[in-house]
Amino acid sequence: MGDMVVVRKEGLYCVPGGFYIDPWRPVDRAVITHAHGDHARYGHGHYLSAAPGVNVLKSRLGDINVQGLEYGDTITHKGVTVSLHPAGHVLGSAQIRMECGGEVWVASGDYKVEPDKTCAPFEPVRCDTFITESTFGLPIYRWDPEQQTIDEINAWWRRNAEEGRCSVVFAYAFGKAQRILSRLDASIGPIVCHGAVEPLNRVYRAGGVALPETVMVSDIEKAALRQAIVIAPPSASGSPWMKRFGDYSDSFASGWMLLRGARRRRGVDRGFVLSDHADWPGLMSAIKATEAQQVIVTHGSIPTMVRWLCQNGLDAKGFDTEYGDEEEDEAIPPAEPARAEAPTGEPDA
Repeated sequence: MGDMVVVRKEGLYCVPGGFYIDPWRPVDRAVITHAHGDHARYGHGHYLSAAPGVNVLKSRLGDINVQGLEYGDTITHKGVTVSLHPAGHVLGSAQIRMECGGEVWVASGDYKVEPDKTCAPFEPVRCDTFITESTFGLPIYRWDPEQQTIDEINAWWRRNAEEGRCSVVFAYAFGKAQRILSRLDASIGPIVCHGAVEPLNRVYRAGGVALPETVMVSDIEKAALRQAIVIAPPSASGSPWMKRFGDYSDSFASGWMLLRGARRRRGVDRGFVLSDHADWPGLMSAIKATEAQQVIVTHGSIPTMVRWLCQNGLDAKGFDTEYGDEEEDEAIPPAEPARAEAPTGEPDA
């Protein structure tokens, strides 16, 4: 049998199953890894997603024909047995396991290996071929533990509140915002959410995720804003909406904040390194855990990862896709090409 998954103009296509994975053009049957806009698009005839992600998809795409499948359950379509497994990326994110003729392929979508409070943790799935993202697929990307970064955010908020200054965190409205909210110390002051964030908070709460009480800016006294923290999408930066916060300190939460000069280019007071994607060690450990002998690398640092994996005994190649960074309006081009070479030696697993 040839490759079970190939790239067509519509997207990644499971040949024997006759369905697409996160297609970027309208198709009849789409299996969706998660609801970020570069992976879940409007216009497909039938959607299949992990059950925890169904309401997220509906909140973002409206009235769609979507079927939810519990993690680990299986369905068979045209001889391909399909199951969905946690990717640890955002609420409802999943890896797609496909088995046909004794061969197993897994398409991971986007994933991270460090668990958090807002979604099911990443689950390694053994397979023959693993399709992996590479958003942060360079050795320079190594994240601190989540708790360390959240402690920094809370400490920064507390200092600002003591000085009577509002704190603003720019973070992607779906996933990153809720991850930060789940760890905030609500005893410091009020928590205000932008109108793009609050509807997704409701979806998360309905899905059983514990989030602190949040309010809209119209529901809070102006004086109380001096002790508040505001969670807003990057697109709110510099908008008229920001004027109501008076004297505020702003920050940006993203994996791109690890890059030299990123905070300066964003023009914010603080940069917090926090990503919902795996860093380099996370990518390497995830690939190793699958025990796959063939690895296909998508969106991100494809050449570096392919070269590194081939040097370490795997059959690796890349797929050209139309996926991007779901935080497209916050993305900062990965600079410093001289530092982008993979190291020699064993992969950091």
